[in-house]
Amino acid sequence: MTVKKSPLQVARQAYQPKMPIALQGNLRLVEGKKTQSVADQEEIAKLFPNTYGLPIIEMEPVAESKVESQKSKAETFNVGVILSGGQAPGGHNVISGLFDCLKAMNSQNKLYGFLGGPSGLVDGKYQELTADIIDEYRNTGGFDIIGSGRTKLEETWQFDNGIEVCKRLGINAIVIIGGDDSNTNACVLAEYYLQKKCGIQVIGCPKTIDGDLKNEMIETSFGFDTACKVYSELIGNIQRDANSAKKYWHFIRLMGRSASHIALECALQSQPNICLISEEVEAKNMTLNDIVEQIVEVIVDRSKAGLNFGTILIPEGIIEFIPAMRVLIQELNDLLSKNDEFASLEGDEAKREYVKSMLTPASCDLYRSLPKGIARQLTLDRDPHGNVMVSQIETEKLLIEMVGKRLAQLKAEGIYTGKFSALNHFFGYEGRCAIPSNFDADYCYSIGQAAMHLIAAGKSGYMALIRHLTRPASEWLAGGVPITMMMNLEKRNGKMKPVIQKALVDLNGAPFLYLKKHRAEWADANTSYIYPGPIQYYGPTEVCDQPTRTLRLEHGEK
Repeated sequence: MTVKKSPLQVARQAYQPKMPIALQGNLRLVEGKKTQSVADQEEIAKLFPNTYGLPIIEMEPVAESKVESQKSKAETFNVGVILSGGQAPGGHNVISGLFDCLKAMNSQNKLYGFLGGPSGLVDGKYQELTADIIDEYRNTGGFDIIGSGRTKLEETWQFDNGIEVCKRLGINAIVIIGGDDSNTNACVLAEYYLQKKCGIQVIGCPKTIDGDLKNEMIETSFGFDTACKVYSELIGNIQRDANSAKKYWHFIRLMGRSASHIALECALQSQPNICLISEEVEAKNMTLNDIVEQIVEVIVDRSKAGLNFGTILIPEGIIEFIPAMRVLIQELNDLLSKNDEFASLEGDEAKREYVKSMLTPASCDLYRSLPKGIARQLTLDRDPHGNVMVSQIETEKLLIEMVGKRLAQLKAEGIYTGKFSALNHFFGYEGRCAIPSNFDADYCYSIGQAAMHLIAAGKSGYMALIRHLTRPASEWLAGGVPITMMMNLEKRNGKMKPVIQKALVDLNGAPFLYLKKHRAEWADANTSYIYPGPIQYYGPTEVCDQPTRTLRLEHGEK
């Protein structure tokens, strides 16, 4: 069957990603300083004796035809690749870069894709990725080349199954493309395989549209750029409509459970009337009512100028950053984790009464005050880590209801005379599988290439690294960073476990300070909307190849 493609799909398939000079020819790996974890150093070192304290690696171009640090081109070796966790634009280009580099080293080398995420490794479900397959997925969004999954690799039998599968296929290394939890998997797997001396290397790649896999070495995770550009286009379209119709307040919830990077970046691109930042809510110890009052104040002020419309950006995970709500959610997570008694109850009311009977008095009062629909959403199935799935909590609807009630009170008091009509939106899946921007297409292809060079040098327990991302792609630096450098201990399912530390919005960082400086201007009667428009793949560099505003501000650009 012939698969039909849009003209853009055909054109993007032919796009040649730009790469750092260091990855365009022969190179050598230069080891830098030894590293330590961001926290809990003693405990992490004990858990990862073989992969802790490794040096940072930088890849430098060399003129020699032979590079001592790499495998001989006459030697054949096979690699397995896993897509793990939620989708992010550019994943296919990581695999393309990995494949091209692997085949350039020796055309007899093979790349195997494990199907459906980490479970594919455990269950031995795989597909050899040939040139015909790879070519169909170059510069495309999605993870459909081999599929993804969220299976946690934490049991010895899983690790051992993976060894047997790799032995059957002659696989010497595994590349795990994922976020913080997936790369934690990669680190645990690398450590186990080194302990067992089974000859299987493990390399991670930084993926997540949420933007919270970043640190002093990883400047940004792939997919963040594309997703934010997609969401910002939609926000801009809504703002143009709002400025035309002049009658709706749009409450827009954006993906980002653990951090507000997406909301902040979209605000920098579109300049909405209000952008809530979860980390600020926590720092100021704000309550749900405080947030409502903040929104109401802007709505009332704009109504005095006859402007009964606007846009409000809401991070998906904001509810967990409200201190009292976080306590409630933690109690619910502990209560409902593997709770057979709760699971056996029938009907929402029975479950609601059971929960109320088990909570502390303060949390019970807060739980009772919530709309029943929101309270129910807080007790739905947990994610694999035992946490509430915040994407199912319709915070935007909760805020609309509470803001509407407060405005009605102010109207009765004669303080508010405007009209309040609200529409709710949730932008999440619209951006996860978009055709990657030039930035993400280039960045991901380079990540795949860097991962392969780390494998060729015999490294394991590293994450592929591309830096200096605000410069032209030819000036990017490639290398590798030990995954243990990013780790700390966190409570998961009631137990302390080693995980990669999430990066939250820095309230002293340039991106947030820019928002803070301009938020009053964006809220007032002189509407300051920006309409970013769609991702541009062809045209001037300043239109097509710019990284996020976040990256540019973090690097001191105006």
